[in-house]
Amino acid sequence: MERYDQLYRLYDEFDAATLRALQNFVDLFPPVDSRVALEHWQEASDELDERKTEVRDAFPAAGETFCELASRATRDQAFTALDLYAKYDRGVNVLVLDVDETLRSAGGTDNEIPRETLHLLTEFHEAGMPIVVCTGQTLENVKGFLIQGLGNEIVHSGNLSVVYEAGTGVFTPGHGADTKRLLYDDLDRDVRAIFDAVRSRVLSEAPERLRRGCHLQGNEFNVTLKPNFETGSDEAREVIDRALVYELDLLGSAVTEKIGEAVEADADMASDWARAYYAAQDPEIRGVLESEGGTPDADPADVPAPIRNAFERIDVAYYEADAAEIGSLELNKVAGVESAFDVLGIDDPFAAVMGDSKSDLRVMKWVADEGMGIAAAPEHSSRDVLDHVVKTDELVFDRGKAGDVLRTIYALNRLANLG
Repeated sequence: MERYDQLYRLYDEFDAATLRALQNFVDLFPPVDSRVALEHWQEASDELDERKTEVRDAFPAAGETFCELASRATRDQAFTALDLYAKYDRGVNVLVLDVDETLRSAGGTDNEIPRETLHLLTEFHEAGMPIVVCTGQTLENVKGFLIQGLGNEIVHSGNLSVVYEAGTGVFTPGHGADTKRLLYDDLDRDVRAIFDAVRSRVLSEAPERLRRGCHLQGNEFNVTLKPNFETGSDEAREVIDRALVYELDLLGSAVTEKIGEAVEADADMASDWARAYYAAQDPEIRGVLESEGGTPDADPADVPAPIRNAFERIDVAYYEADAAEIGSLELNKVAGVESAFDVLGIDDPFAAVMGDSKSDLRVMKWVADEGMGIAAAPEHSSRDVLDHVVKTDELVFDRGKAGDVLRTIYALNRLANLG
């Protein structure tokens, strides 16, 4: 209880809100060529140092930690961090971060990672914290905005890894032959042939209306259709719903052509088999099929075993008004994060996993089941993600406010260092 008593004293006796305001101003002050502005920054810096000295003097045994807590974490964040330390008895030693609608949000941050979040990530990096960016985006897209936001030095430091296309590849600059691992190369020939068939036909055989309304994302392996409209808009929702049904039918055809000969499968049933199987797996997919008038004339039990076995290895993901995607269940974000940990040399991970979607949930459940991490999610995440996060440590943050959880993690690590 001593630590709790000290935190109560810290936030009751000192003006932590002013400390945080000064710290944020000093940290995020933009580079300007103005003598008056620089003098203002210096005055704020001097006042910050004076206030931190007061905190240091009040807590002789842990003054540095407590002045950093007061200047970087709110009262709630600090007490949440202490609760986490009491529960897990260790700090976080790797960050696993989704990007879209987690670090940045089309509705909350104009689809840019906020400067505060970027600064906090820079501070974690400077403290030696490995960072794994785990996203469904292509590698080139991720590299571009990471270098722009964090700088080339951090991205190529050897302590940052990118799991891209939801786990089909891992890019960890500065690690020689392990710098880029193409995990999809390990899949067997039949599965790769199915993906090749879908990719080669997905646009050329698409109905004209669908072809005009969406585009094929430039992935290395996954087949992802994205809308030619603003993400989240009614137009995007309409075209992605149609794209999902079309991709299901195309996948059913490709699997049946590749596998069906062995069981003399009826090619006319290919679409219904795919629709029935994936509708049974995902209520969101079932809902789209119903709304599009695409309810299958088949039962999941009717799918021939060899074709069902192929479906069991292939993931169909629906992101409302954002994307319809076909990927490999053997190449999910968990497989990518495991590979990233291996390359980074993290033998005993305790990760902070932040994400909003079902692919992130797999990583969250994996670290929870293995006792090697905590999970956090924005308040607009999918219901299953929020259920998991609330049932574990309740680390839910507002849209565009990933920095709030990063501050809690910062506080947790400072407290863990005290022991």
